[in-house]
Amino acid sequence: MDPDLAKRQIELLLTRRYLHPNGQIPAYEWNFSDVNPPVHAWAAWFIYQLDHDKAFLKRVFHPLLRTFDWWLNRKDADGRNLFQGGFLGLDNIGVFDRSAPLPTGGRIDQADGTAWMALYCQNLVQMALELGKHDPAYLEHAATLLENLAWIAAATGHVGSGLWDEDDGFFFDVLRHPDGRATPLKVRSAVGLLPLAAATVINAEVRRDHPGLVDGMREFLDRHPAVRNALWGHGTQADATGPVLFSLFDPDRLRRILARMLDEQEFLSPHGIRSLSRWHERHPYSLVVDGVEHRVGYLPAESDNGMFGGNSNWRGPVWFPINALVIRALLHLHEYFGDGFTVECPTGSGRYLTLREVANDLSERLLDTFRCGVDGMRPVHGGQKRYATDPHWQGLPLFYEYFQGDNGAGLGASHQTGWTALVALLPQVVTR
Repeated sequence: MDPDLAKRQIELLLTRRYLHPNGQIPAYEWNFSDVNPPVHAWAAWFIYQLDHDKAFLKRVFHPLLRTFDWWLNRKDADGRNLFQGGFLGLDNIGVFDRSAPLPTGGRIDQADGTAWMALYCQNLVQMALELGKHDPAYLEHAATLLENLAWIAAATGHVGSGLWDEDDGFFFDVLRHPDGRATPLKVRSAVGLLPLAAATVINAEVRRDHPGLVDGMREFLDRHPAVRNALWGHGTQADATGPVLFSLFDPDRLRRILARMLDEQEFLSPHGIRSLSRWHERHPYSLVVDGVEHRVGYLPAESDNGMFGGNSNWRGPVWFPINALVIRALLHLHEYFGDGFTVECPTGSGRYLTLREVANDLSERLLDTFRCGVDGMRPVHGGQKRYATDPHWQGLPLFYEYFQGDNGAGLGASHQTGWTALVALLPQVVTR
């Protein structure tokens, strides 16, 4: 809506006043040292696509690269390309407070932290390729970032030591115990959907314009056959023609993830994708540590515990930023797979849609949260008739922080225009 303001906001966070010399960006006002999702490169690239301001892209690239290096060096505890990060904006979504010392000791390799790093890497590659059109020095950055991305994708999808669970067909956080044991934390949540968001298509021109980059990637995969074998398609994209898809999953795994995500008994609600599967309403996840039960169940409205103050809830409600990330990914995946790739939506309905049509379906569900029904009521207002009958309120829907997972009623802060206002952009994004 205002690209100039958006650019100033991003550049402010990347100035010396906020960006630490080691590359860390402060998290939030009461704990600068915590870690939020690294959305900044995605935001910068999104803004660049609106006005193609190369000077802006050049100004932010190197600070963003420093932050990427900070993540590589600080949030990958043993150099296995599986990342931690802590709460990462998802407050009480986990079995434990992921920003606090664990009662088990050890650490958690996080599906969302790793997915964010994959997406971060993809966005930096896009930026480096664009800047490389006029300055070949950026192509060396692109080559290094592509190798980083290959390591991350291989580590994430490796059966047995990665984050993918073949039995459940889903990504999970993995608890790494001090004695070397690994326990998948099998909570079906937005944590396991975020690897879906790390999907980006680069158009076929990159093969024509930068053959040296393609040759370098082919040589890298030849030198590292274990990485090649762990990648979906075993690295055949390096030898193919057409567009390039960067992702953490192959088509079969994509179908399994979407089967859960588009199931109305799991993630798909009338008003978007839930943050936690409704399956956990009857099957709560439980882990006992030293006689203390740690439990995660489906809570479509407010939280029932005090984790992170207890004033937000990621165990069932719909959050618009997660939905926006999923919609972005579906559009990229459709660009690659085309109309021939369809999935059942909703799962079990017998209705098959392309991935673009699924993105549109999700967008419509989110928009319906704010639309008036035949009774004049908007779901966002949770049945409060004043908002339908009082002329002072009829046309003034509020942008709540998150939304009840079954009926779409607004919850949390009532003026969360920062991310819930994404709803205003959905028709434009889906139809582009």
